[in-house]
Amino acid sequence: MNKRTWCCVTGIALLTATAGMAATSHVLTQKLVSLAVDRETEGNEKAKERVRRKLQGTQRNDRLNNEIRSAAEALKECDATEVSITATDGTVLVGHWIESERPKRIVVAMHGWRSTWFNDFGILAPFLKTSGCSILYAEQRGQNNSGGDCMGFGITERHDCARWIEWVTTREPTLPVYAMGISMGATTVLMASDLPLSERVRGIIADCGFTSPHAIWQHVGKHNLHLGFGIRQNAVRTLCKTRWNGENGDRSAADSLSKTSLPVLFIHGSDDDFVPVTMTYENYKACVSPKRLLIVPGAGHAASYVTDRTAYERSLCDFWSDCEE
Repeated sequence: MNKRTWCCVTGIALLTATAGMAATSHVLTQKLVSLAVDRETEGNEKAKERVRRKLQGTQRNDRLNNEIRSAAEALKECDATEVSITATDGTVLVGHWIESERPKRIVVAMHGWRSTWFNDFGILAPFLKTSGCSILYAEQRGQNNSGGDCMGFGITERHDCARWIEWVTTREPTLPVYAMGISMGATTVLMASDLPLSERVRGIIADCGFTSPHAIWQHVGKHNLHLGFGIRQNAVRTLCKTRWNGENGDRSAADSLSKTSLPVLFIHGSDDDFVPVTMTYENYKACVSPKRLLIVPGAGHAASYVTDRTAYERSLCDFWSDCEE
């Protein structure tokens, strides 16, 4: 084989290998996007839980797991009224309404990624109830009983949050309203903060929210999955755009916080290994409205309340007092 032929063969082999790697990378990107945003289907629940734990990187001890599980079951079995609304894009959304006997305010509660209303708020529910909160626990789109084929990481859910606020203000026409979220739910309420909401909305409460879909995917890909995200960004944007009514995921919570006038309470655990606490610092810095910040030392993801209930409850009460004076 002469030199020219050798170069041609080598070139063809390299091009073939590169094409194969590109195809493999694209397939992997499709699977990752599907895992991130598409509705869960029936299947091996143990395998799904292993994937969730790997993505989140959060290892809770048995005591904490048992406490969360027990509280979740109690909230799930409580005497809540199931309600539904239609989102702006026609998706049917389900929620659970619990009315306080002596209501002082209303909380619209948005749960997180691949979670449930009772799992994320079970621990906190008794305190909210005794504090005079009537609560609408929303089921996020693309999850559980709500409609939709996929989740929007706050991009689409921010409009759902606004619709739930419309619903509660019709149900209770005088009480102050707060939008509260945990994890992806926190990003949802932060992204909703600059929408034209009812003047009855007094504040936003965001527990361990991320800055943007792309930012959290980049962090999880690098630190929890050990995958590069940079080369996949364009493909991810395209895949998301087909799912999110033309939006590609570039929107961030900071975009909304730079334009909101609503007071915001930011909460985050210092040891969160799913959504890094630096993201809450970024959101806090971007916020131009009155704001408060609670960082709970030693708390992991969505574990600030169980780690320091006293500080958490005091922060909520102080925030409500400031907003309602």
